[in-house]
Amino acid sequence: MTTGPVRTAEPVLRRAHDADAAALADVWLRSFAAALPAVRRAHSDDAVRAWFAAVAVPRCETWAAVADDVVIGLMVLDGDELEQLYLDPDRRGHGLGDRFVDLAKQLRPDGLSLRTFQVNAGARRFYERHGFVAVEHGDGSRNEEREPDVRYVWRPAEGTPGSP
Repeated sequence: MTTGPVRTAEPVLRRAHDADAAALADVWLRSFAAALPAVRRAHSDDAVRAWFAAVAVPRCETWAAVADDVVIGLMVLDGDELEQLYLDPDRRGHGLGDRFVDLAKQLRPDGLSLRTFQVNAGARRFYERHGFVAVEHGDGSRNEEREPDVRYVWRPAEGTPGSP
């Protein structure tokens, strides 16, 4: 008798392909619902799927975490902004987010910034553990959800590659 899905492959992080857009959007939708049930979503499921297909994958640097040919996580970089980092809810707490942040730091050795919602205590702890520092608290007027947010910045330590 099996009690859940059998995971055989270590997730691979790779650049997303156009064919991944729907699966990426589905991960985003599941993750947002699980992590932020009290936050009003600004866009319908179909609009989220359209954004991944028309913007995130073709216009941004979008990465997919894939295990057993299934997309289980995503990261979107736009310039030095870590725009999106979402994992399938059952994949949290297993090091996949750490791998994405490490990859983002390798790809942007001069530094990164991001925004997360103030109510997302888990994400805030995660980013702070990875050396991100809160530099601005917003009232929600700058995001579509109208939810108070926090802007975080990561800069490499002095003497590390990419530091001044």
